[in-house]
Amino acid sequence: MANTSSFSNRVKTSTGLNRFVMVAFSGLLFLACLDRVATVSLAQTKDMKSSSQLETAVFGGGCFWCLDAQFKLVPGVASVISGYAGGTTKNPNYEQVCSETTGHAEVVQVEFDPSVVSYEDLLRKFFHAHDPTTLNRQGPDVGTSYRSIILYKDANQKQIAEKVKAEAQKDWSDPIVTEIVPLQAFYKAEEYHQDYFAKNPDQGYCRLVVAPKVKKFEKLLQEHKQ
Repeated sequence: MANTSSFSNRVKTSTGLNRFVMVAFSGLLFLACLDRVATVSLAQTKDMKSSSQLETAVFGGGCFWCLDAQFKLVPGVASVISGYAGGTTKNPNYEQVCSETTGHAEVVQVEFDPSVVSYEDLLRKFFHAHDPTTLNRQGPDVGTSYRSIILYKDANQKQIAEKVKAEAQKDWSDPIVTEIVPLQAFYKAEEYHQDYFAKNPDQGYCRLVVAPKVKKFEKLLQEHKQ
């Protein structure tokens, strides 16, 4: 009887210990899940906050492959999307814009963090990223779709654009012909145009036209850091 009682006590003790371990493990697992949920929620909140603080600028100056590659080098720029704006045709495609019948220009929509780079500073860089004195032309690209243009979203952007344009004139011997007009609509270009230079660095136009402009722009950014 003594042996049976002793065995029974050991079984009870072992069972109780196992139950305690399982409860403790479940508690730790629950706390870990709560911590993960809290971490994810905090990260999502930060992402939402960051996204809500971003602003957009829309401008064009020749082929959008060039401006896309150039402005992705600017600190504070979150994204650059190639597209069409400034015309009357709704939802235009590349062939229509190239036909010079839509009124649209090839442009980029730049999403940026104003706490890192201001709209004014972006426009200063814009006036050095292309030649703003050639009417409806940038290098080998000729037509109204290649015109120099700034499309403002509100009165504040308009005021800044006019100010920067006037200040930039001192850097050019010929008159600046950049249009400053309200943004009516921005149409994203076809997917194959997005990040074109990054995806096709060895393509003929990219090697002969885009690459030299990107290199020059990159040098400009480095000089401004000093």
